Amino acid sequence: MNLNDLYKNCCLCPRSCGADRLSGKKGYCQESAQLRIASADLHFGEEKPITGKGGSGTIFISGCSLGCIFCQNHDISQGHPSFGSVISASDFSDICLKLELRGAENINIVTGSHAVPAIAEGIIKAKKSGLQLPLIWNSSAYETLEALELLKGNIDIFLPDLKTLDSSIAHNLFNASDYPQTAAAAILKMADMSDRIIIRHLILPGYMDSTRAVLQWISENVKDRATLSLMSQYYPAGKNPYAKHMPKRRLTKDEYDMSLSWLKEFGIKDALVQMW
Repeated sequence: MNLNDLYKNCCLCPRSCGADRLSGKKGYCQESAQLRIASADLHFGEEKPITGKGGSGTIFISGCSLGCIFCQNHDISQGHPSFGSVISASDFSDICLKLELRGAENINIVTGSHAVPAIAEGIIKAKKSGLQLPLIWNSSAYETLEALELLKGNIDIFLPDLKTLDSSIAHNLFNASDYPQTAAAAILKMADMSDRIIIRHLILPGYMDSTRAVLQWISENVKDRATLSLMSQYYPAGKNPYAKHMPKRRLTKDEYDMSLSWLKEFGIKDALVQMW
């Protein structure tokens, strides 16, 4: 099977928008079948196990299947034309090898769910060219099981978000009411595909019930198979800073402490906790 054929009548992501991206049309993700990257560099702001000493060799893929109204990378994720250079699979391979030469601890592919065929081809080329670094799939977890299957055997570490399990919040903040069930299924699939998975959860000010539900789900489903990364870094950002449902403030100390208390309540010991 030619993986590029999957861009025709596209159903790579859960939106199944049906765009013929192979002919140059753009899907919901604002991308055609051409692989665009916004940047590729050593990144020192990831979790310590990811950053290591040399930094994470991070490749930001342009476009995104979600529509988070507070996205800190909205120029990259929501289709700004100046953020992205078209590259081939060979270019992708060369970028990975150059990051390895610069001392990267890993290759960290960010928001690539809508571009799985091109990325999979690039990863295979990089490995054939001698890439020795572990590959990280850094995503929102809003992806299909079929797309994840295309990555089987080529991803060493999964780094998904679990943003919420509340469909109303998912609709209002991420423009995807089906996010909860889709992300939960994707994360269970990732846990089956690799024994190294770090689940990120960003605590949203004023949405503490959502955080509690996420932590309970992790405890009941993947506590012994995944590390939790609990993040407190939220701030009002993005393309629409005055959106009706978007939190307009940072997390309070009481909200932060409440989240930590739930880690104890649910017995989640394998956790990386961002300082408040």
